[in-house]
Amino acid sequence: MQYLRIIGPGEMRNESRQKRGEAAIWQRRFWEHMIRDEEDLYHHIEYIHYNPVKHGMVERVTDWPWSSFHDYVRKGYYLPEWEPDETNHFDVKYDE
Repeated sequence: MQYLRIIGPGEMRNESRQKRGEAAIWQRRFWEHMIRDEEDLYHHIEYIHYNPVKHGMVERVTDWPWSSFHDYVRKGYYLPEWEPDETNHFDVKYDE
């Protein structure tokens, strides 16, 4: 909720969202996808971390205060200056 207070009303909400008191930051529909392997997991985590930059909400991944990216940096999975590319996946095993 702190995030919503900071950004304010933001985007225009349609009548349906207004009636339900929904913010316009979440999409209603979803894409169901089973993570196939570790590489697929890495891509999805990177997508989530980079999304605020992609949509112009911040200039760098580290600028988004609500991101789990900060936890990943503290645990040593990412460097603070990380930006996505084809070669810099973090080195973590989720089955340990």
